Amino acid sequence: MQIPEKGLPPEQIFATLNAIKTYDMNWKEGRMYAYVYDPGEAAMEIGRQAYLTYLVENGLDPTAFPSVLKLENEVVRMVIHLLRGDERVVGNFTTGGTESILLAVKTARDYARVHKPHIQEPEMVLCQTAHHAFHKAAQYFGLKVVMVPFDPNTFRLDVEAMRKAISPNTILLVASAPAYSQGVIDPIAEVGALAQEHDLLFHVDACVGGIHLSFMRQLGYDVPPFDWTVPGVTSISTDLHKFGYCPKQASVIMYRTPELRRFQIFTSTRTTCYTLINPTILSTRSGGPAAGAWAVLNFLGQQGYRKIVSAVQEATAQMIAGVETIADLRVMGKPDMCLFAFTSQAINLFQVVDAMAQRGWTVQPQFTKPNAPRNIHISVNYGNVRRVDDFLLALRQSVAEVSARPPLQSEPLIAELKRLIEEKSPNLFERAAALVGMENGNLPREMALVNTLLEAMPEEVQSQFLVEFFNQLYR
Repeated sequence: MQIPEKGLPPEQIFATLNAIKTYDMNWKEGRMYAYVYDPGEAAMEIGRQAYLTYLVENGLDPTAFPSVLKLENEVVRMVIHLLRGDERVVGNFTTGGTESILLAVKTARDYARVHKPHIQEPEMVLCQTAHHAFHKAAQYFGLKVVMVPFDPNTFRLDVEAMRKAISPNTILLVASAPAYSQGVIDPIAEVGALAQEHDLLFHVDACVGGIHLSFMRQLGYDVPPFDWTVPGVTSISTDLHKFGYCPKQASVIMYRTPELRRFQIFTSTRTTCYTLINPTILSTRSGGPAAGAWAVLNFLGQQGYRKIVSAVQEATAQMIAGVETIADLRVMGKPDMCLFAFTSQAINLFQVVDAMAQRGWTVQPQFTKPNAPRNIHISVNYGNVRRVDDFLLALRQSVAEVSARPPLQSEPLIAELKRLIEEKSPNLFERAAALVGMENGNLPREMALVNTLLEAMPEEVQSQFLVEFFNQLYR
């Protein structure tokens, strides 16, 4: 593949782009329960137009493009206000939850370097249900992750386990509102008190829940405290491109005070280049995401969000009730918002995921972990509301189909995989991939065997396998 010698005509370019998209999941039908958050065509179009209006403007230099700075500041203040922050709370617009979390961890590390210089091997304490982005941040910024368990019935962080995990090297506590996997909010107030007791920074990951939970509270739902009203919380991340329904690459990282936020900002005057000042991780940033977020927030307004959240919560309650009526399925814990997961002791849920996919539905499998059996995760957004009955029918049909099949014969493959691991096979990836029919980086049509083998791998082997696969996937 190379750049064409002669430029292609627009009609050919867009015909090719549209043809390529035919391989993607069709999110517009409301059959996807991950990745896409659909507010309806009107809000989607407003966001699209605003995004394109600011596609070229660059957030790198606010003196050159003060309009981008204005949009970012207004979006951040709207989110701070929604999460009940006062005038001292500050924040920045980022590209997503991962960047927001990376910045929170980097800020905690640099704060500790100044205020606790005796700590040479900094640690952060978080629950096993916390998002992968914290582990990514630890790898990037040289922190040690200390993981604590969750209650196997409620799936909430174990506060006493966190208390015991705090050491002289601890610089940051982390909790989720909610944790993505089962959709439950950690005991934020208790962790906040723990942070104050030990003079520690405390980050609340409200990437998935910050917007939705705030409007649930306005609607009268019993929402556990998670926002700036909780003493001890020093930073919060909240995504706009999830349940804020804004165009992607839109999130906010917030801090209790401007003094804490200073540790986030990077500057450099050491080279012959122009002076560099980055409040967030990226330098060049399109103004499009900020404009899109600003437009959607203003277009929907609080009334629009309350309407969406009310409809989504009603649909979620119907879905949870419907899942509970299906033999052999059990919803895990008591979800606090529109994310939930269900498990089964009787059927292979990886096969159910495949059966749903064959019917045109996208759901997420989640692997077995200590105190958390294999399960299927569901994120309900506004685009799914009209599909509740269709989803439940497809799920019943899929469960019945899998129940009628002979059990998946995975034991011989798992035994062979364990043999390859014990032998420390130098070409483990290729041989393990061959066991499940993966060739040249191409996945099989059904993923049940792939997921079964991945689940059976030790975590370090899982990571190696996935690195090798993605290393082949991207050319």
